[in-house]
Amino acid sequence: MENNTEENVYNKFGPLAVLIGALVGGLAGATAMWLFAPQSGRRTRAQIQNKTIQLRDQTTKNIKKAVAQVRTETDKLTAGVSEKAGELKQLGQDKLVQQMDRVTAALDAGKTAVETA
Repeated sequence: MENNTEENVYNKFGPLAVLIGALVGGLAGATAMWLFAPQSGRRTRAQIQNKTIQLRDQTTKNIKKAVAQVRTETDKLTAGVSEKAGELKQLGQDKLVQQMDRVTAALDAGKTAVETA
């Protein structure tokens, strides 16, 4: 019966206890960090600012590089599509000429049949 009571207490206060423990642990960690910091806050802020600028510049460089790659691939795809469209157009024209030749041949055969009849 005792275990059941402990489980009820844990279920009732478990999440709250975890939250309080995390809050106390976070405050203790922040206090320890502040007390044992190897440099001044001004220097730390300057380092954070420099790292932020470096990160921004690196991100900008990577984005420009990605955009250039996308443009290159888009140009390749566009050129490929244009080439295929030209090939299909030529194929269509060739088929049209073939059909026109067949129709002309059929008309000539029809005229010849009418003339000889």
